Amino acid sequence: MATQPIFADEAARWAAVQRRDAAADGQFFYSVKTTGVYCRPSCAARPARRENVAFHADPAAAEAAGFRACKRCRPDGVAPAQARADAIAKACRLIEAAEELPDLDTLAAAAGMSRFHFHRSFKTVTGVTPKGYAAALRTERVQEALAAGSSVTAAIYDAGYNANSRFYADSASRLGMRPSAYRDGGRGMAIRFAVGDCSLGTVLVAATDKGVCSILLGDDPDTLVRDLQDRFGAAELVGGDADFEKTVAQVVGLIDAPGAGLSLPLDVRGTAFQQQVWEALRRIPAGRTASYAEIALAIGRPAAVRAVAQACGANSLAIAIPCHRVVRSDGDLSGYRWGVERKRELLSRERAAA
Repeated sequence: MATQPIFADEAARWAAVQRRDAAADGQFFYSVKTTGVYCRPSCAARPARRENVAFHADPAAAEAAGFRACKRCRPDGVAPAQARADAIAKACRLIEAAEELPDLDTLAAAAGMSRFHFHRSFKTVTGVTPKGYAAALRTERVQEALAAGSSVTAAIYDAGYNANSRFYADSASRLGMRPSAYRDGGRGMAIRFAVGDCSLGTVLVAATDKGVCSILLGDDPDTLVRDLQDRFGAAELVGGDADFEKTVAQVVGLIDAPGAGLSLPLDVRGTAFQQQVWEALRRIPAGRTASYAEIALAIGRPAAVRAVAQACGANSLAIAIPCHRVVRSDGDLSGYRWGVERKRELLSRERAAA
């Protein structure tokens, strides 16, 4: 995922052109005097020599200087990445509106792509295949129905499953527990947890049999425990043993070096949309940032900037799902569930390591 820096000087702009940084698209354009064309910073054209490059605020300025638009990146029209995201977003709406998953040919035709190109583009933009997207959508509908008190059977059929056996076959991996336990707030389920100190204050780590389900940061241990209790109101919370301390130690190590990544399995729970956002966050390289708008574009929902921000705020796996790498379009750090100062420190550590 691209960064969202401020390209205020020519050195920063030239660096963006060299790395073909899509985050710079729209913020400035560059022209090459030997070819007579102007491009977006992300253009995949052959690199130009620095002495032949000039920068422009917009297409009109480049054209006034005598340059014509590049036919490859089309800087005077819709960006290729935006056009692709719009096409995938249209396919997502078709999937959401259909009772049965449309076949690949139908979806590809709606997106104006070949079958192969559509499948590859859909996975690139959303992080999942069309089939995976439809499955996540059905799971979200089951979650909402169970939370509203529907019977398990009614929730499964209302979500679009033709047979409850199809849902039960992978319900544990999708809900993180049996459907009845999910409906009852995790009743009968054991969650191990421990609270400890870290370089950013206090950390709570909790895990199910499936993996780490919560990493919470704060200043008050009691507040963190109440947060966990609110999320799993009917589950049995069990204090971690000596073995679990190893898990906590790995998490504390990740806080000290957030760019190192976490090798522990995760138990990620959320709606289909939230999981799309969180998967996009995990693709942002350590030491770099992305704007909420870029994340919305990356998942094929360019208008869902506010919903992306809400999904970041709902993330309960601090550091492991790096919502600290998301900033406003102007580069401002904006809000962070565990405090802006912690966000600033995490980014500082990642950039220093990078």
